[in-house]
Amino acid sequence: MTLLTSLINWLNLKRIYQIELIKKHPYEVQEETFMKLISKAANTEWGLKYQYASITSVEDFQQKVPFQTYEEVKHYITRLRKGENNLLWPGEVKWFAKSSGTTNDKSKYIPVSKDSLEECHFRGGRDVLTFYLKNNPDSKIFSGKGLTLGGSHKIDNYNNQSYYGDLSAILIENLPFWTEFIRTPSHDVALLEKWEEKLEKITRETIHENVTNIAGVPSWNLVMLKYILQYTGKKNLLEIWPNLELFIHGGVSFIPYKEQFKKIIPSENMHYLEAYNASEGFFAIQDDPDDEGMLLMLDYGIFYEFIPMEDFLNNNFRAITIDKVEKGVNYVLVISTNSGLWRYIIGDTVKFTSTYPHKIIISGRTKHFINVFGEEVIIDNAERALGIACEKTGAQITDFTAAPVYMSDNRKGSHEWVIEFSIPPVDIDHFTTLMDNALMSLNSDYEAKRYLNITLDKPIINSVEQGTFYHWLQEKGKLGGQNKVPRLSNNRKYVEELLQIDKKLKNMRKMH
Repeated sequence: MTLLTSLINWLNLKRIYQIELIKKHPYEVQEETFMKLISKAANTEWGLKYQYASITSVEDFQQKVPFQTYEEVKHYITRLRKGENNLLWPGEVKWFAKSSGTTNDKSKYIPVSKDSLEECHFRGGRDVLTFYLKNNPDSKIFSGKGLTLGGSHKIDNYNNQSYYGDLSAILIENLPFWTEFIRTPSHDVALLEKWEEKLEKITRETIHENVTNIAGVPSWNLVMLKYILQYTGKKNLLEIWPNLELFIHGGVSFIPYKEQFKKIIPSENMHYLEAYNASEGFFAIQDDPDDEGMLLMLDYGIFYEFIPMEDFLNNNFRAITIDKVEKGVNYVLVISTNSGLWRYIIGDTVKFTSTYPHKIIISGRTKHFINVFGEEVIIDNAERALGIACEKTGAQITDFTAAPVYMSDNRKGSHEWVIEFSIPPVDIDHFTTLMDNALMSLNSDYEAKRYLNITLDKPIINSVEQGTFYHWLQEKGKLGGQNKVPRLSNNRKYVEELLQIDKKLKNMRKMH
């Protein structure tokens, strides 16, 4: 164990003790967080509008302040980007995380205050390492450097004093100077905008470093790591970085990528840890490697509310607090934050896998599910069903999306899947059957609609050319960073676009 690791382990003991108290008293911690937020924002334009100075309870807050979506706070954010202060949160906000939680055409610009950077995002990063070192006290993670695949930032065109970019870029830009000694690549390379140039320069800079840990979105990291292997001609990453021991991942489910990572990092000493860090805040961390649930971090300056998804779909926006949530229920996540987002519906859905401690999994998106026939298939169902089919067939998936096939006079409804395999199944029909059966076992509504093929026919799976999703994102100018492929949709836009690209790639392959 290095001296630095020993020192950090000693400092972590106090934090571990705090977290144990938070686990036992979640509502009290959230109530204290809530009162601090309300008190601090009382004299902002928003706080004056909703009489924050007179709010004395969560119930009072829920009655006075309506739920918000991005569209409803966009005009405030536009004013912030132009340089106005004290609108949603006291003081100046100069950083905005450009978010497209999915590949929508419109970009969101999420305010990131100094308080949010210090009390939420950076604290979350420290706590990730706190949990990791608690579970792995003999770690040598600080004997080398961390490789972070960041996005890029630009000077905002509203005001040369405000900036926007991927959240990862904002974090890199605001890290203390000393972190340059424990991370790679260099600041300038990490923030390059052009994806292909960034890949090449990251590779050149990092292959001679002692990389012990990697952090980022699994899909883009896999692209980068495969590029590095191709560049170096090595068979696996341990030939380049023999001391690699940790991958901190988030942004998309790790299920479709896990086997591919194990293949390129063939080590029993390699650890994987999930963190839920969105543009709007750092929410949860996997504190136990044997438990898929992530501990909801309740003292980061974020107050949480939860709307049962069933109520949300019926336009019954009845929100509950942390003390009233139940295991296994699909909830729409609502947050009030130290960046000035109030009762904000971020678009993610979560399920609690346990209470006391309160642990969650990300189950999907409020707008990304398939419910054309009453089947209510959510992303969590889809990823687990594909995981089961892959496990049973040895297949590996790079990317996927799915959409409905609508009923017509001579055709029943069904679901059509576009899947890019890195290792395709030997028999696609057998894979389809396994996935279909798994989906029925995971979702009773889907099972009911599939009964005797009365409403829904068996799914259709299109195995597309490798590179299809990459070309699709490239066409939309969304390579790298935190851009993601939408997994499920109630319309056929994404599926049709991807099938067109697949057709072009197949034709090009035939010509060559």
